[in-house]
Amino acid sequence: MEYRQLGRSGIRVSALSMGALTFGGRGVFAKVGTTDPADAARQVDQAVDAGVNLFDTADAYSGGASEEILGQALKGRWDRVLIATKARMPTGDGPNDAGLSRHHLITACEASLRRLGTDHIDLYQVHQWDGATPLEETLSALDDLVRAGKIRYVGCSNYSGWHLMKALATADRLGVTRFAGQQIHYSLQAREAEHELIPAAVDQGVGVLVWSPLAGGLLSGKYRRGERAPEGSRRFAGWDEPPVRDERKLYDIVDVLVRIAGDRGVSPAQVALSWLLGRPAVTSLVLGARTGEQLADNLRATDLVLAADERARLDEVSGSPLPYPYWHQAKLAKDRLSPADETLLGPQTGTR
Repeated sequence: MEYRQLGRSGIRVSALSMGALTFGGRGVFAKVGTTDPADAARQVDQAVDAGVNLFDTADAYSGGASEEILGQALKGRWDRVLIATKARMPTGDGPNDAGLSRHHLITACEASLRRLGTDHIDLYQVHQWDGATPLEETLSALDDLVRAGKIRYVGCSNYSGWHLMKALATADRLGVTRFAGQQIHYSLQAREAEHELIPAAVDQGVGVLVWSPLAGGLLSGKYRRGERAPEGSRRFAGWDEPPVRDERKLYDIVDVLVRIAGDRGVSPAQVALSWLLGRPAVTSLVLGARTGEQLADNLRATDLVLAADERARLDEVSGSPLPYPYWHQAKLAKDRLSPADETLLGPQTGTR
């Protein structure tokens, strides 16, 4: 297993991490998976044996059951692993049972600690933007939790570029703990993060954790053009994340994945994951497998190194025209690009 630095922090995390979204399978989360405690323990053992040291969950997953199951599966080996969880989504029906207020964050953190059965959380992530709570309140509450020893690093998830930059600037102005990482959606099927979030990560030294790197299984090779979603899959069950806005392009990408996988004797999923592991700023891919067999296959992605021509084929089939102002920058600003600029514009201008 390869280990990568999480942004400018001092911790190193496995290039592949394990997500616990499927653990519990309560309510709407049953559409994603219904991994019971016994199967969860087996998958966690499998991941630890493969060198995975980061496990990711959230208080919203299956009403807290995901945290409980993951905590039980990791019991007795907290010194060998890092735990990441999230807060922001509703945890009750009360007016203060959601958001990123000081009240909700502290209450949610205490509840997560109890469910996980640990005295600290290694990476505590705000799960989504909260435009109704001042950033000063959110960031100072997170800093207080760090100083109390209840969390060690903080991160964000699902922020836009300006949200992320505003949060980092506010943390610097206040002199409080800044985000060490951001957890984002990014895959061959959805490359929007390359416009703002990836350049910001490079420029600001923020690590990148990727959720749903196989686009909810769409890039696994089991979804093919003109065929119904396989029974038992997320799409078959009605889970609609991520959205598919261009089905024709999706299947063009899958066709290339399948051809490369066939030539290399690996699975399409491994090809898709390997492509993502080679992208700028990416720290770790959060894997969420429904079965041990899927997890074992995905964990082999770190053994696959794509050739330059294979990466070029995937880049071409999955790419999109540059939106404004990037096409204008590619035309008139290519003489003075920063390393962050080059993550997006370098391939367009021949500077990278």
